[in-house]
Amino acid sequence: MEFHLGRLIDHVHLRVSDLEAAKRFYGAVIASLGRLGGLVEGDGYFHIDELFVDKADGPVSRVHLAFQARDRETVAAFHRAALGAGGRDNGAPGERSYHPGYYGAFVLDPDGNNIEAVFHGEATRSAESVVVTPAGK
Repeated sequence: MEFHLGRLIDHVHLRVSDLEAAKRFYGAVIASLGRLGGLVEGDGYFHIDELFVDKADGPVSRVHLAFQARDRETVAAFHRAALGAGGRDNGAPGERSYHPGYYGAFVLDPDGNNIEAVFHGEATRSAESVVVTPAGK
């Protein structure tokens, strides 16, 4: 038995009411998991690996889940499929100002969660996925 773990989930974005409490909590739980890398702070936010947390400027939002796409066409296909399956538009496919090459689309799932597909631009990967084989299998 083996699992191919890749980058299906690109990042998770949480909008919180108390940034300091969230920083304490996520800093502690991520450290307890033995994750490499540390908490990086900015003005009104912090991130640890693919977890991005910022202070909500209104009501605390639901989950923002971003899936990584292979190219811009895949982002568009994601948007069409999501709308066709009952999602609501929350941002048509297009470039975003987050960083050069960021191309994403957003939809709200039936429960109001913000779901995204993102292509970060052309890049060379060291591997498509990491192969994990559980011990004793």
